[in-house]
Amino acid sequence: MMASFLTSSIVQENTSWLLLILSIFFIVIFRWYSNSATTKTSLPSPPKFPVIGNLHQLGLYPHRTLHSLAQKYGSLMLLHFGKKPVLVLSSAEAVREVMKTHDLVFANRPKMKMSEILLYGSKDVAAAPYGEYWRQLRSISVLHLLSNKKVQSFRGVREEETAMMMEKIKHSCSANKSVNLSELFSSITNDVICRVALGRKYGEENGRNFMEILEKFLELLGTFVVGDYIPWLDWLGDVNGLYGRAHAVAKELDQFLEEVIEEHMTRPREADEDFVDVLLSIQRTSSIGFPIDRSVIKALILDMFSAGTHTTSTILEWTMTEMFRHPNAMKKLQDEVRNGKKDRAYEITEDDIDHMPYLNAVLKETLRLHPPIPLLVPRESMQDIKLLGHHIGAKTRVIVNAWAIGRDPTYWDNPQEFEPERFLNSSIDYKGHDFQLIPFGAGRRGCPGTQLAMVLNELVIANIFFHFDWSLPYGLKGKDLDMSETLGLTARRKISLLGVASPCN
Repeated sequence: MMASFLTSSIVQENTSWLLLILSIFFIVIFRWYSNSATTKTSLPSPPKFPVIGNLHQLGLYPHRTLHSLAQKYGSLMLLHFGKKPVLVLSSAEAVREVMKTHDLVFANRPKMKMSEILLYGSKDVAAAPYGEYWRQLRSISVLHLLSNKKVQSFRGVREEETAMMMEKIKHSCSANKSVNLSELFSSITNDVICRVALGRKYGEENGRNFMEILEKFLELLGTFVVGDYIPWLDWLGDVNGLYGRAHAVAKELDQFLEEVIEEHMTRPREADEDFVDVLLSIQRTSSIGFPIDRSVIKALILDMFSAGTHTTSTILEWTMTEMFRHPNAMKKLQDEVRNGKKDRAYEITEDDIDHMPYLNAVLKETLRLHPPIPLLVPRESMQDIKLLGHHIGAKTRVIVNAWAIGRDPTYWDNPQEFEPERFLNSSIDYKGHDFQLIPFGAGRRGCPGTQLAMVLNELVIANIFFHFDWSLPYGLKGKDLDMSETLGLTARRKISLLGVASPCN
């Protein structure tokens, strides 16, 4: 009797728990559909699951899966990530509407957890919400680091670092070693940004490897966070350790940046101010109309590295990859840079590059096929608006699939093929005016550092082919190269690129 009673009690208790769980489940479903009903639109939208929406359809490589979905549902497509409406743009026409016609409406950034943790509460230029604060910070960055005049003033830094890179490659030649081009490209982009932003190069400092910390920072910055889309699941970031790792990296970077700032505050004033000097001067004088504290200074410094290192080295990696895969294009590029300057005792300079149209075409074609950030940094609408005849609600997140647009046969013949010649008699450029080639964005939230990145890319690639002949190690052919991409903010090569250099006579 007692056993029967206990069994009955257990069954009743389990039944009660089951009913409670089912009640919660149905409440969640009801709230989901209630919320979804407020975002009705005529836009094509794939079927979605309750709670998660279309998140399950993103896959490991979202730029590729979103491209496949767009081919079925259209280049202007509405998804739901959790309960967040997300507008995915996969055509130049749609991008033009968002980044030009209605640029102001879509000039905001959504709040993202990783930016909050790693960028001092999104106090940087890239992640800050649209407004006066953002305008002032962007003006500081452009005026003191990214303007045409400032970029030209850093010419000596770029040419010195490129010359040192050539010496490293020569040393590998003499030692009969293959060259890890991925590491070399990461190193030169980091060194150049360090020198122009911080005044000197930083590697191993007080037992910390700055490049390793930066790698972790950039990886975390591009990590998908479920709490950004399903707020009541934000606790998962604590349980799986993601937030803990992010806070640890943020602490390491903060300590490093504190040391950099203290070093700048105690050293003698120099004639050539770097970016940190400028920021400290603005802080002392309050010359922009509102005070900036140390967290703002550190966030702006990190912006320079997040925007200027991985993206630049990624372009260099994919350019060299495509050269290995297309020996005829490599030969044309070699002929151009070598005919432009006969004396091998000197480096190619930026003056020489002005007369190298095929080099320019090669880089454009690389950007078309391999935009460093395939899904541009998301935007967010600030008000309800009609876009190409469709109602778009306020707070809709907007994702531009630059990777898909670069492969759209509407704009490109043989879009899957690497053909630099398509740009030789074309005015299409990557600077934000031609929306079929949009690797750096456009409009108010376009990347202001495009010139700083591309002038270094041109200089490095020109010198690599001016001084050396290249082949793949171990008898590999270009067709054998693994083209897998990494996951994260940038689509880098998953496997490091190795090459064998032979000095050119």
